[in-house]
Amino acid sequence: MSESKGKPLPKLTTDEDAERWLETADLSEYDLSGMKPFASEFRLKDARVNMRLPHYLLTQLKTAAEREGIPYQRLMRDLLERGLAQLEARHAPKKRAS
Repeated sequence: MSESKGKPLPKLTTDEDAERWLETADLSEYDLSGMKPFASEFRLKDARVNMRLPHYLLTQLKTAAEREGIPYQRLMRDLLERGLAQLEARHAPKKRAS
């Protein structure tokens, strides 16, 4: 069984709650091992996409996002970024052995 690295993060439901909590919280007391970076969240989102999905796929996406504790559109962006990174890696020139 793994040992806890600190207190669990509180459930914060609004940006205002999060800002108030962060003003006084000592993050060194909390378990941040479950944190996941989302690089796309720091970039300007200036393009819009409209797509049709099967209902079951959207339901799965929303369920997975809820499990991760993030909005489903953020999860969708993350999945797109990871999928594209895998495609790029697959098509990158292969290094030759000397």
